[in-house]
Amino acid sequence: MSEKKNRRSFGNVAFPSAAEDAHRAREVEETPQTRSSAYRLAFTDEDFLLRAELRPIRLQLELLKPEMTMQEREIDATIVMFGSARLPDPDKAAEQVAQAKQLLAENPDDETMQRHLAIVEKRAGLSSYYDEARRLASIIGEHYSGSPGKPRVHVMTGGGPGIMEAANRGADDVGAESIALNIVLPHEQHPNEWITPELSFRFHYFALRKMHFLMRAKALVVFPGGYGTLDEFFETLTLLQTQKVKSLPILVFGREFWEKVLNFDALVDYGMISEEDIHLFTYVDSAEQAWAIIRQYCEN
Repeated sequence: MSEKKNRRSFGNVAFPSAAEDAHRAREVEETPQTRSSAYRLAFTDEDFLLRAELRPIRLQLELLKPEMTMQEREIDATIVMFGSARLPDPDKAAEQVAQAKQLLAENPDDETMQRHLAIVEKRAGLSSYYDEARRLASIIGEHYSGSPGKPRVHVMTGGGPGIMEAANRGADDVGAESIALNIVLPHEQHPNEWITPELSFRFHYFALRKMHFLMRAKALVVFPGGYGTLDEFFETLTLLQTQKVKSLPILVFGREFWEKVLNFDALVDYGMISEEDIHLFTYVDSAEQAWAIIRQYCEN
């Protein structure tokens, strides 16, 4: 931001910007007084900003930073793609199976190794969804990358590996920008290399991250995943059911997987949801099928 834009005028007086005073504050002579945290400018004092009482300010900052960046880049529509961070591409999945088989061959009676092989084989059976996510993101990116007469729609993910990587990678394959909303976690969550660097955001608060997922969403695409994917999937279903968000397509890949891990019909039978609530989402089998629904919704 230019110095002129970063000043606020009052009459004929132009006040120094916060950036200017922050720079001046760093150049102050060191004394016992200036070394004290009390002397730091409040907005440059990390210890102060991280106090529990400042949580409302931190929440506001996590709302504003991505929002202002996306506004400045005129991003107003996204296709959000959710899925497991643990789901590798087919080649890596095959390598994991081969490694597990080798370990079991060396310890054929080891029940832990047997269980591990069974898990990686099942996960490898889902690895084709990595390719589907990548192809769908490529189709979206190629069609909506800013061509004249077409809306600008960006792929958005959680920014990690697995299905998230596949989606960011697919957009990058066709030279399209993509967005990622990463979060600080003890494991698994690091930004994949395919995200547009200027659109790679990082969060502390899950609540603000979830809000940004939906603020510009024109469709949600859900691939097989674990607790994180289930959380995002069900939160969106709840917001749709309660009409807290406008209607939008939720496209779900992997019907066999989801019907094995979730029993929506039982929820209806027990009267926990209405029968029409099952139709808040649509199962799809391929990137092309998902794209047809997304394109119709976005362009109509």
